[in-house]
Amino acid sequence: MHTPVGQTRLVLASASPRRRELLGQLGLTFEVSAADIDETPQEGEPAGAYVLRLAREKARVVALRNPDAWVLAADTTVSLGEALLGKPRDADEARDMLGRLSGRTHEVYTGVALAGPGDNHSTLVRTRVTFRTLSAGEIDWYAGTGEPLDKAGSYAMQGKGGFLVAAVEGSPTNVIGLPLGETLELLARAGVVLPWSAS
Repeated sequence: MHTPVGQTRLVLASASPRRRELLGQLGLTFEVSAADIDETPQEGEPAGAYVLRLAREKARVVALRNPDAWVLAADTTVSLGEALLGKPRDADEARDMLGRLSGRTHEVYTGVALAGPGDNHSTLVRTRVTFRTLSAGEIDWYAGTGEPLDKAGSYAMQGKGGFLVAAVEGSPTNVIGLPLGETLELLARAGVVLPWSAS
């Protein structure tokens, strides 16, 4: 049985400004409490299993600090074939990732987890993204903007990096870091009051 929705806080277990902005666009009231966990992939771990594991762990850690709240967590990675492309260490690594993605289709996976009073929910979302064939000058310029440095796969589709993308198949907000449709489904399943359903 769910905690009465009017008495349940919502906590976003993420320091990502993109996730805060996306969740805020829905008109939800929430707090932010980032989770600090080891995000190292396990050997041979598939992209989907990796992000789901991290999202669930982030939600669990923050839920321990907020036992009376629903805690929403997410983790996103880019997969090119079997390779996971996380956040680049520097501009040189960003250039390398962008060169690998140029003219090719890759997959963006986000695990979303919701932990709350006596209940847990999670989902995995995959979006296929195709890049334009990029020139060396385009790659060098974009890497030099600094935008790729805290982004999985070294790009931000919602920012300057929008020019890199030729096509998106699936949730565009998933590529930004929080698939809104699927997140809403998790919140509704848990009984969290959404702005348009509140009395």
